[in-house]
Amino acid sequence: MPRDHYIRIGDINTRYWVEGNSGSSVILIHGLGASAEIWIHNVSALAMGHRVYVPDLVGFGLTDKPDAVYSSSYMTGFLYDFIEALNIDNASLVGMSLGGGLALQFTLQFPDKVQKLVLADSAGLSRDMTLFMRLATLPFLGELMVRPSRAGTALVLRRCVHDPAVIPGDLVELYYRFSTLPGARRAILSVLRTNSSFFGGRPEVINPIIRNLGTIKVPSLVIWGMQDRILPVSHAYIARDSIPDARLRVFDACGHMPNFERPDEFNASVLNFLNECPSCIRPQDGI
Repeated sequence: MPRDHYIRIGDINTRYWVEGNSGSSVILIHGLGASAEIWIHNVSALAMGHRVYVPDLVGFGLTDKPDAVYSSSYMTGFLYDFIEALNIDNASLVGMSLGGGLALQFTLQFPDKVQKLVLADSAGLSRDMTLFMRLATLPFLGELMVRPSRAGTALVLRRCVHDPAVIPGDLVELYYRFSTLPGARRAILSVLRTNSSFFGGRPEVINPIIRNLGTIKVPSLVIWGMQDRILPVSHAYIARDSIPDARLRVFDACGHMPNFERPDEFNASVLNFLNECPSCIRPQDGI
């Protein structure tokens, strides 16, 4: 397990991991309700030839959970301040789910800060989202749905993969414990409700991303699980068709977390992509 580091981002005590002593900077951005641990199968592999940073986003994991409105601009601003605090000139961003949506927004706002972009089952590509997440945006019902329980944590994690056997009991216990920390429920509900509603992703959040996908100039790789039950694989083709020269990898027998469920293929795909010179990259589809 990588060693925990802490840095203050404004008033926010922020936990992160870092591995690798050479090469370009890479930042791994986790999804909703997750933490650095969701990248446990990827950090050391990607740190071969790269310096890899893995933060707990504000409101999640062991990072502080201020009483704030967790809008997309607030979360993206936190990511910018994290990069600035660590004196990272620019980096490749690898984002999964919510982290992918933040990586997209960051790339659109700060293109000079991004070398390459990897989107794994990314949010932000369509208003369409699972019924469970839409229901969680409703008053009172959302509070009930995200009430901490081991059984609920296990259910959510297993729904995020194709093969529930890949979810170990210690991960369930860890994320259950994180969900009981002060401010954790408030943060997750705020992220959901500021970015989505019962009708899906909020147009004022999603539409500007979709309209501007064609302006992304950095080399981009899209990875998706064929059996994703959270964000369907059709979203991957929106990214592939809209981001200039983006390449796509779809993993069969895989759910919403390809980095965790299929780490060997994920790591190989990302490393190959990161190690290629920009002029060598061409669109490429495959399963």
